[in-house]
Amino acid sequence: MEPVIALRGVGSRGGDSALRRQKQFVHTFAGGVRRFGRTALTRGYAGMDSGTPVDGGFGTLLHRLRTEAGLSQEELAHTAGVSVRALSYMERGHSRGPQRRTVQALAGALGLDEAVARELERIAGLGRPRKARTANSPSPASVPDAVGRAAAPDLLPRAPRGFHGRAAELDALSRAAEGEAPVCLVVGPAGVGKTALVLHWAHRAPTGFPDGRLYADLRGFGDTGEPTLMEVLREFLPALGVPLERVPESENGAAALFRSLAADRRLLVVLDNARNSEQVRPLLPGGRRCVTVVTSRHRLPGLIVTDAARPVAVGVLGPQDGTMLLAAVLGGERVAAEPVAARRLAELCDGLPLALRVVAARLTQRPGSSLETMAAELSDETRRLSLLDVEDTGVRAALRLSLQQLPQDVSRQFARLGRHPGTHVDRYTAAALADTDPPAAEAALERLAAAHLVTETAPGRWAMHDLVRLYARSLEVAPEALKRLLDHYVTTGLAAVAAAEPGNEECFPLPVDHLPPAVVREFDDRAAAVAWYAVERDDLALAVAAAHAAGLHDRAWRIVMTMWPLIVWRVRDGWAPLLETGLRSARTDADQHGESRVLNVLGWVLIEEGRIEEALAHLRAASTLASRSGDPVAEANALLVLAMAQAALGGLDEAARGCERAVELARAADDRTVERLALQHLARHRADAGKWREALDTATGALAFDDRSGTADIPHILLLMVRGEALLGLGDEAEGIEQLDLAAREAESSGYEDGAVRALGVLLRVSEDTGLEDTGLEDTGLRARYDAAVTRLTTRA
Repeated sequence: MEPVIALRGVGSRGGDSALRRQKQFVHTFAGGVRRFGRTALTRGYAGMDSGTPVDGGFGTLLHRLRTEAGLSQEELAHTAGVSVRALSYMERGHSRGPQRRTVQALAGALGLDEAVARELERIAGLGRPRKARTANSPSPASVPDAVGRAAAPDLLPRAPRGFHGRAAELDALSRAAEGEAPVCLVVGPAGVGKTALVLHWAHRAPTGFPDGRLYADLRGFGDTGEPTLMEVLREFLPALGVPLERVPESENGAAALFRSLAADRRLLVVLDNARNSEQVRPLLPGGRRCVTVVTSRHRLPGLIVTDAARPVAVGVLGPQDGTMLLAAVLGGERVAAEPVAARRLAELCDGLPLALRVVAARLTQRPGSSLETMAAELSDETRRLSLLDVEDTGVRAALRLSLQQLPQDVSRQFARLGRHPGTHVDRYTAAALADTDPPAAEAALERLAAAHLVTETAPGRWAMHDLVRLYARSLEVAPEALKRLLDHYVTTGLAAVAAAEPGNEECFPLPVDHLPPAVVREFDDRAAAVAWYAVERDDLALAVAAAHAAGLHDRAWRIVMTMWPLIVWRVRDGWAPLLETGLRSARTDADQHGESRVLNVLGWVLIEEGRIEEALAHLRAASTLASRSGDPVAEANALLVLAMAQAALGGLDEAARGCERAVELARAADDRTVERLALQHLARHRADAGKWREALDTATGALAFDDRSGTADIPHILLLMVRGEALLGLGDEAEGIEQLDLAAREAESSGYEDGAVRALGVLLRVSEDTGLEDTGLEDTGLRARYDAAVTRLTTRA
């Protein structure tokens, strides 16, 4: 193996004299190599292990051209996309007539002009076996008898440097390699270190494969083209002792010979970077004691079905292992000096070994730079991918090669996913982004998951790693992708409101330029809607922020308003910042109806947070806007929440008058839902004022015209609570406890934790005053239910 001579660039110190000395050295070195090459053409070289040519034909010419180009074997092999061992075989005369594609790749990597490239191909053609078989030529079936037992071959590349961790994956690979003729399938995303893992594992126990270790890079994810089956077998068979001239000419014959030779040997065969199962199957050895390890960015389920391949998944590194990998490359002292920055680098690299090694390479070139400085540079998302590329190696190049293997519609879906501001997508969200239907989107997501470009984190929900998302965002897509996503959230949110709060009016009209999705998600009941809200809450908030930043204000406030059922259920869950964003968007959109609705919900949240004066200002503005726009329902809602603020300041009579006005407005608008809501608030204020009979009559009247029998919703639960408290106040303890217990159970079953805490709290106070044995609640676990409800209320869904 020839030494690699790396000449560092000359900085400002030393000036022109240093640069002249460097150029003079390069000129002298190149001249010496050219003289060396010419001598080689005339007399050849002895010594098969020296890496020098001996055949005087193709190998000699290739060696001369490479040395005149100033390239090492490793450099030429990497550029041409062939293995170093294959290149060494060619130069030493073991491969006299490589295939035309290989020769063209070598000529391109050497930068040969057309005439020299033709001469190289001509000489290669002279060494290729003739197509016609002579009578004296051995048939493929007779070749095994003529093959001697060669020394155990070892075609493995060197073990990776700076390898760290992966104990669980190494153990999994060892377990998968046990048994009879196992096929181990090592899969994972680009840059995760699959090849490094396999080579580290293979080099740890060379005695485990006494008959040799074979390796082929199938280049399934490269720009240089995949090797043909014959090109791989022309490396494997000579390594197993078959003279090159006795290698069968047909692919079937050569593959059969390979299986025959492996039948009684204990071999390790590593097939790296496989694109699909078809590429692998002809290269599986026939020996019962052979172990085959395949690496791929794809899951290759076909290989699992036909050959019982045992998958070994390789994921990204955790922060600690990522930090240790940096230490293995940079040195422990440098990393130990900045442990916080090192961990931050590991996180910014998303735990991807390729990214970590690129960062380490940059830091190695900048010995005076701190890890903290590098972390600050990587924190800029607009620069991160560029900083994680070195020459033609890096995260972006690896992801590009993965993506180009996929069908166009799948690649299009991938690019559209980059416009998602959140962290997860489902089939409906992906369909909206790509302007397609959910089944097509789901099929594309499954292909992307098989290629490890997305991960299915839960059934029907997919996510991207941060670096993959950044790459997707760098791709060009149709400009309306974000608007389609936002309109999907608007329409889906409205469907969730309808299921969660049946009978309520729609929050708003749709935007004039609304882009409806192909299919709107349906919710069978309140539970399904609540589950969707709980899962999508964070992504909905991120969608609001993205809409606001993109100037799509008419979408931003609408998405906020579709979340009102969740806000009501978890009113103390820090909603003010989101609502304030929605308020700014509604005002920018100059939509007074939307502004009034957002002000109303924001005022309610501020009341619950104890910010009463702020709430009053917002709620008075909401009432004024609704009245000015001639919207009696919106005005009634604003008056109800304003009454809550007035009651919180002790103005119970004023609050009751506001609720009575809201009842009148709702009746005038013939809106029974808002009328019942207004009666519920009125009953609450009368109960708080100790007007038990009025509170009971109001609550009973509201419950009487409730036409949703058997359905638990928040106003119904609150009316039961008021009725129970009023009955207790009037001395009917048994009936009051029964009503409160019913309210608590409905709240618990529907997920209304705030209501459960309130109802159970009243029951606890009653039990403390009266004694559990006298209330009939001794077997209900009242304290445990209360504590559990408090825990759920204070823990975000």
